[in-house]
Amino acid sequence: MNLKKWNAEKSMLYALRHHKLNKNWRARGQMAIHPKSKLAKSRSSIFILTASIACIAVLYLVACLVSAPTSIQNIASPNRHTLHDKYLYWGSRIDCPGKHCDSCEGLGHQESSLRCALEEALFLGRSGDAYRTFVMPSRLCINPIHNKKGILHQSGNMASEEGWAANSCAMDSLYDLDYMSNTVPVILDNSKTWHHVLTTSMKLGSRGIAHVEGISRTDLQHKKNYSNILLINRTASPLSWFMECKDRNNRSSIMLPYSFLPSMAAKKLRDAAEKIKAHLGDYDAIHVRRGDKIKTRKDRFGVDRTLHPHLDRDTRPEFILCRISKWVPPGRTLFIASNERTPGFFSPLSARYKLAYSSNYSSLLDPIIENNYQLFMIERLIMTGARKFIRTYKEDDTDLSLTDDPKKNTKIWQIPVYSWEDGEGENC
Repeated sequence: MNLKKWNAEKSMLYALRHHKLNKNWRARGQMAIHPKSKLAKSRSSIFILTASIACIAVLYLVACLVSAPTSIQNIASPNRHTLHDKYLYWGSRIDCPGKHCDSCEGLGHQESSLRCALEEALFLGRSGDAYRTFVMPSRLCINPIHNKKGILHQSGNMASEEGWAANSCAMDSLYDLDYMSNTVPVILDNSKTWHHVLTTSMKLGSRGIAHVEGISRTDLQHKKNYSNILLINRTASPLSWFMECKDRNNRSSIMLPYSFLPSMAAKKLRDAAEKIKAHLGDYDAIHVRRGDKIKTRKDRFGVDRTLHPHLDRDTRPEFILCRISKWVPPGRTLFIASNERTPGFFSPLSARYKLAYSSNYSSLLDPIIENNYQLFMIERLIMTGARKFIRTYKEDDTDLSLTDDPKKNTKIWQIPVYSWEDGEGENC
């Protein structure tokens, strides 16, 4: 028997024996005690007895915890993770292992993959009385294509092509993990909790960790040999993490909406967005995706082709004016978020609207923005707070959009269109 546990039990026996002797002594002298004195001493004895038992119980509990063998219930985070948490690990980097390990996709692509992993943790957590906490990569890679400083400062000189120094950023500089954990419990893979989980999983043997590949989340949920495992080490699709959510066209299978991660922005980013929204007042917003999306390539006959044949046309100022006129009346404040780096590109819109950009608030944003992913997260919060928000592409059927080209293309390269077709511009 553990020494501390033995001492606790010895103390309990001593207290009970002492209480019995006191009880016998009080019985022998009962006739000689004044009634008021008897009542006071009785209350005092009850208080002492209660306090003694409480102290002994605490000591006994501590001794039991110290002497208990290693188990899943020993894992606990100092924050919100309970003694019954279990864990899900997909990898040290989004979309890795896989074909994107040596490259780096944009924020939207990585968020699709991250949302898929979070959905699985949420799904598995509903299978029993234990949460399945997702172990999130502590850093997010940054694609240099999307990380030019000129987007914030709207500069026309060579400095606009200068990139931010970092090629990755801390995950908690983008997202509020405590806020996110209210929906899906998460920890970072550089945390003490994760180190504790790994150490414990090795001690637990077959109950500690399961390495799984090519197994559906439904099987992970229903097969008992997985439900009681402390850590599920998932090797996701070698293509991209989001390929594990191939059934997202089935709306009933979607557990986290597209808006989930944008709404989980880090507090300093949310605060900055709120200040800008307050300054803008009542406003509308458009997101104009150009840059990499309007690229072309020549076919074997030397003809330019593109995956989005109308995008270059539909995101030019004269076409934007025509498209949004039915949704945004003249004189409105129009916030524009875009990866177009040509200075003054959207100036023709000022003939009808009061234009605003994130660059107008560089004095507020410069101290907190370290990369364009952070900037875009702030811009997303601003755009979703607008009275009318017009996207580049439709995310769903109810969205307003600048183009009717589908966001997802089947790799069909088409000849780009730069003018109106079939009387499209007659009402402009």
